[in-house]
Amino acid sequence: MQQTAVPVRQVRAVYTPETVTVYQAYPVQIAMAAAKAGRFVPPFKRDRMSWIQLSYLWMMHRCQWTTAEGQERVLAVEITREGFEWALAHACLAQYDHTFHAEREAWTHALKESPVRVQWEPERSLELKQLPYRTLQVGLGVDVIDKYVQEWTVGITDVTHKARQIGALVRKGDEYRAEAMLPDERPYPLPAALAAALHISTT
Repeated sequence: MQQTAVPVRQVRAVYTPETVTVYQAYPVQIAMAAAKAGRFVPPFKRDRMSWIQLSYLWMMHRCQWTTAEGQERVLAVEITREGFEWALAHACLAQYDHTFHAEREAWTHALKESPVRVQWEPERSLELKQLPYRTLQVGLGVDVIDKYVQEWTVGITDVTHKARQIGALVRKGDEYRAEAMLPDERPYPLPAALAAALHISTT
């Protein structure tokens, strides 16, 4: 994980020319069904907002290395870059920020109209401590869930076992081996206009 010279707002992810990997944590029943099918199937429900995380370590913070109740299994979900960028193009900040919207009323209107929410959370270290730069979370509203499930999702992998292995190494103080097992998250090459609209650094 980079420790210096990282822009405060930068999208970093594991990606290929066609896809980007995001992370979600679920109870055992939902995760196992999704991993087996390679897509989201019941008991996954499409009637609520679903948040996807680009940062592996932020996901580990959220699920506490898979020990948090209801987040015992971690899924790596590979989605199309086209879908991911569509989500960002139709997103609004989840909380008011005057650097994005000069007037709160404009933000309130955008929030009501936007099917996607985004928010910047402090990136995390191997010890799950806050770092001085941010990672992007994307909240998919109920109007977008069908796109996520049916059109964007390319594959789903249960990465719980590896997460637990890395967590165990961190607890033993073996940071060298733990870091070597982390996904290779790189700055994501967003189109310039989209990056500018979201105040995202492209370098």
